[in-house]
Amino acid sequence: MIKKFLILFNVLFCVAANGAQFQTNAKSVYLFDYDSGAVIVEKNADKLMPPSSMLKLMTLTVLFDAIKSGDLKMDDLLTVSENANYKNPLWYPASKMCLITGQKITVRDAILGIIVLSAGDASVTVAEKLGKTENAFTDLMTKKARAIGMEKSTFGNASGLPHENNLMTSRELGILAKYIIDEYPDIYPMFATKRFEFEDAKTDWCRDWTRTHTLNYNKLLFSMSGADGLKTGHTDDGGYGMVASSKIGGRRLIGVINGFHGRGHDVLADEMKKLLNHGYKTTQTKVFFHAGEDITEIPVWYGRYPTVTATVKENVAITLPKDETLKNIRVLARFYEPITAPVKKGQEIGEIVIEKNGDVVKRIPMVAKNKVRKIQFIGRIIKNISVLLGVK
Repeated sequence: MIKKFLILFNVLFCVAANGAQFQTNAKSVYLFDYDSGAVIVEKNADKLMPPSSMLKLMTLTVLFDAIKSGDLKMDDLLTVSENANYKNPLWYPASKMCLITGQKITVRDAILGIIVLSAGDASVTVAEKLGKTENAFTDLMTKKARAIGMEKSTFGNASGLPHENNLMTSRELGILAKYIIDEYPDIYPMFATKRFEFEDAKTDWCRDWTRTHTLNYNKLLFSMSGADGLKTGHTDDGGYGMVASSKIGGRRLIGVINGFHGRGHDVLADEMKKLLNHGYKTTQTKVFFHAGEDITEIPVWYGRYPTVTATVKENVAITLPKDETLKNIRVLARFYEPITAPVKKGQEIGEIVIEKNGDVVKRIPMVAKNKVRKIQFIGRIIKNISVLLGVK
């Protein structure tokens, strides 16, 4: 086999200088580029902290999996237990939809209630549907977290109410946000919902509650163009937190703030807006290939097709400081030629290498976009003879 290098891009960047640092009183901050994964700002990003209602993103992720698999549908009904009854003292100071025991709500309303109203009672209702008990549901949350690379986070309930086991890092909240955007493209737009009025309140008190509690706690949706999610949180001890995403000019950034002590969700949104704008103003990203895009054709030995299409599972991109003049950014496809059939779809068949001034700055696996079956024994003999005779 012959190792092959295919130069895909030679690029030159010359950008304006801007070296400002981001300052915040938040205990933990994490900002990264969605396409490249490059970290732009981090402060105590790996410190385990109470996530408050940001934890509900994991509750939703387990629910989204059930929808994606077909186990649940948006119009399916969930039954409210005594644990989720708004009269339970647990919910008196907490955000809620105002549910009562025996009430049935749709999956769609539960999702909107959790996203917009940060409804803890809806979170418990979801947990008991999928896990039978809320405690058992936390095992599902942990299993899912580990499966997507969240190695530190632990969960004590589905709502984010104070519990000794409710601990997450800002980096892992960022991992979770990206996963939601990637894996549930049909559901993710619900995170941009600015207002939700639950129309099935069962008591006079709840009808008054639902009329006055309709706006999303994520005030960034109202103040920043391009903001489209995800979730806020607040406890008296832990302060304010937010996981946010915005897309401006085709570029998406994801930011996490936790342990911020400000006066309300509007001030929190202002702080997140400053963080995201800092990322847009001080860095820029170049995307070379998007996930699933055709990159090159690689010859296949003994295959029913002469070549296999190479692609990538993740975007091939780099993020660069705007105060840096960069020369000789080179993107190469590296593979062995030919590849021997059979080739499975998704099989790793090479890599994309990004170099700056000759030094490797990033590697991304290159995979087969399609499968190529092996030709039969007689066909392989004919192929060998043709090679010996110099016939293509």
